[in-house]
Amino acid sequence: MRAVVQRVHRAEVRVDGVPVATIGRGFLVLVGVFAEDGREDLTWMAKRIAQLRVFPDDDGKMNLSPLDIGGEILLVSQFTLCANVKKGNRPSFINAMAPEPAEAIVLDLGKAIGEYGLQVKTGVFGAMMDVELVNHGPVTIVLDSREFR
Repeated sequence: MRAVVQRVHRAEVRVDGVPVATIGRGFLVLVGVFAEDGREDLTWMAKRIAQLRVFPDDDGKMNLSPLDIGGEILLVSQFTLCANVKKGNRPSFINAMAPEPAEAIVLDLGKAIGEYGLQVKTGVFGAMMDVELVNHGPVTIVLDSREFR
């Protein structure tokens, strides 16, 4: 499982021009699910996202997690994070999990993050979405559960 975590002042997802999810201060998380991902990947990712300390403390050091600041999470499925571009110019998505099980894992990831006490909102799985954000810093962190294995 791969996630791109962006520290934001605010973020919003729209489908067909209609807002479907909006958050204030927190993380916009784009997540791609690989075919071999399982429960261990989900558990690892949920903990990392909930406890990632990249918000400034009173001294300006990145020392606080979204839990510490009462942050929100906007979780957006993005299978293109599983792209393989080693050969040619057209990405291959053969390593991405099939849509139906991937959707279940993304929903379970949202629930697992929520169990830490964070409010989690989601995009619409499989939809063409417009994602708007104000990245604060900018701070962008890439997490990959395959590094944990």
